Amino acid sequence: MIALTLRKSMRAVEQDRLLWAVLALFLLLVFGAGWLKPLFASLFPQLQRPLYDHDSFASLVLAHLQIVVLSSIAATVVGVSAGVFATRAAGREFRPLIETLVSAGQTFPPVAVLAVAIPLIGFGVAPALIALALYGVLPILQATLAGVESVPAPALEAAEGLGLNRWQRLFGVELALAAPVILAGVRTSVIINIGTAAIASTVGVKTLGLPIIVGLSGFNTAYVIQGAVLVGLLAVAVDLAFETLQRRLVRWQSTR
Repeated sequence: MIALTLRKSMRAVEQDRLLWAVLALFLLLVFGAGWLKPLFASLFPQLQRPLYDHDSFASLVLAHLQIVVLSSIAATVVGVSAGVFATRAAGREFRPLIETLVSAGQTFPPVAVLAVAIPLIGFGVAPALIALALYGVLPILQATLAGVESVPAPALEAAEGLGLNRWQRLFGVELALAAPVILAGVRTSVIINIGTAAIASTVGVKTLGLPIIVGLSGFNTAYVIQGAVLVGLLAVAVDLAFETLQRRLVRWQSTR
């Protein structure tokens, strides 16, 4: 038992170190990109402009994070609300319909959603937010259903015995105990959105996908690599941060 606890502690320390290492590398590339110009110039001597300089990488990161956060908040609200409703007595008969509709939302590629949304609401952030939110609901809905349904019956009976009303039971017991599972769904949704948000640059939104789009249209491989590396590092850093948060949430629940 002591050996198992020690291994878990060492693994947690290693994951924290990896998180800080990835984050440090990401920030170094964002704010120190100018130092890499000689490297890309040597790797791509045929390119006159081997380093993307249309916008600062810092501004692209902020814009990318903004659209990911907004779409993830919308997906979380919809996914958790739909999941909770489907587990109530009044909503159980609608569960198959809810799951079918949400699953159908993810079967449509974000590019197709953007193509449909642009004629209706134009270019800009709005169609990108709709596409990302629709694409991110399914993991959160599935996690909410699994988490709420996994709450032990004795915990619900104890809450009822204490005289808690349905809202107190929902927020104080069911969602509290299901939080680690729901957070895992949010984690999956956010990581998907970080990668998918790059496509939003096709409709005029500034994201880390802009160097990729410009590079592909201008046959500039260096731009594509710079954008892809930053998107990948951001996704890894956020994924590790969520893992740390999940671990601490479970530890906090075990001490209650």
